[in-house]
Amino acid sequence: MSLVLSPPALSLSPHAHRSPPLPPMSILRHLKLHHHQRRRLATLAAAAVRQDTTVWTQAPLSVVEAAAESLFHVTVDLSDSPDLAASHTRAGQYLQLRVPDVEKPSFLAIASPPSLAESGGSFEFLVKSVAGSTAELLCGLKRGDVVELSQVMGKGFDTDRIDPPEDYPTVLIFATGSGISPIRSLIESGFSAAKRSDVRLYYGARNLKRMAYQDRFKEWESSGVKIVPVLSQPDEDWKGERGYVQAAFARAKQILNPISTGAVLCGQKQMAEEVTSILVADGVLSEKILKNF
Repeated sequence: MSLVLSPPALSLSPHAHRSPPLPPMSILRHLKLHHHQRRRLATLAAAAVRQDTTVWTQAPLSVVEAAAESLFHVTVDLSDSPDLAASHTRAGQYLQLRVPDVEKPSFLAIASPPSLAESGGSFEFLVKSVAGSTAELLCGLKRGDVVELSQVMGKGFDTDRIDPPEDYPTVLIFATGSGISPIRSLIESGFSAAKRSDVRLYYGARNLKRMAYQDRFKEWESSGVKIVPVLSQPDEDWKGERGYVQAAFARAKQILNPISTGAVLCGQKQMAEEVTSILVADGVLSEKILKNF
């Protein structure tokens, strides 16, 4: 009698498990691509949602006129949009502006103080006309033309950080080119300049033809702000400061007490970075250096 043996049965413990077979590389690549596509779609969807949150308000222009070489005064009438006018609460805030038949907006700082929006129902801007830009198209419009404005954006200049004035008697202000726009809003909003002992505005431009708001200098000085114009390419008759704002300030400095000094900056990036470095090196606290972005 022959005995036939069956193959031994596999004995598996209750806790044993098998690893699933590894997928081919082509499947892995497909899964990775699929994951990447999902992330990209999610990013695009989020961007679309953010874009859709912009509320556009139509309003007519009431003023478009030359302010200086390549610079224009632009005023938008908000008498029919009181909510938008009321949303401007602090100097240094900005918004987006679109012109007819052009999708791409221009970001513009509001040059007028918040009080003008409240009492006069308008926003004023200082616009630099750059070839091929939305700003150039805006500067080519005329009174009565309708533009679109977004809601007011940004926190503006947080002047609470340099108050009360007796604790921060020195405030140094720096602006270049059209960066004077939100600085005008700050000065005309009032930040107790008359109660401070040393408030200086270093305002840089290529030459006097490119320097806006010269007609306001006397008014600003009467409010307690000393104006220091700095020209990088002046004519030979110019007797004032020459070169760049940061160099003019480095020559003067005269910071009596850095801990009780505040600063406000707006304009060309290199200027802002270099002035900040000079101020911090001299002991001015970085949180007392105000910017509107």
